[in-house]
Amino acid sequence: MATESKPPFPPFTAETARIKVKAAQDAWNTKNAEAVQMAYTPDSIWRNRDTFLQGRSEIVEFLKKKWSRENGYRLRKELFAFTDNKIAVQFWYEWYDESGQWWRTYGLEDWTFADNGLMRKRQMSGNDVKIAEEERWFKEGVDVNEVAITEKHW
Repeated sequence: MATESKPPFPPFTAETARIKVKAAQDAWNTKNAEAVQMAYTPDSIWRNRDTFLQGRSEIVEFLKKKWSRENGYRLRKELFAFTDNKIAVQFWYEWYDESGQWWRTYGLEDWTFADNGLMRKRQMSGNDVKIAEEERWFKEGVDVNEVAITEKHW
């Protein structure tokens, strides 16, 4: 495990922080919990809303459960701020529940990285907003990075 790494490594620049954010976005959009877990240290600490986790096995269990409930999940992350080994992210994702109701989740994340580029701490706060089908941004076939998200939603 000591040889695990995930570039880019801290200290971050604006360019390397953006690379890290978009890599996370792309990984999460696969909805492959086994692959996603590898971006985190084996003992990574998470707070996701009101859920507290530690370690990759808990991360995998959490993500599998999350993605089994959040149908049609599509995510966009954008760099909010960064320092040497920390990145703050603003995100939006859309999904529908078992009744077919669409939702958009708005949130912020606070990430802290180990020297090897793996995330050792992740905190997430988010709010779910009901949306109608016609209000969706991230429809199938749409590049989430190309959607114009106005200041109203920032």
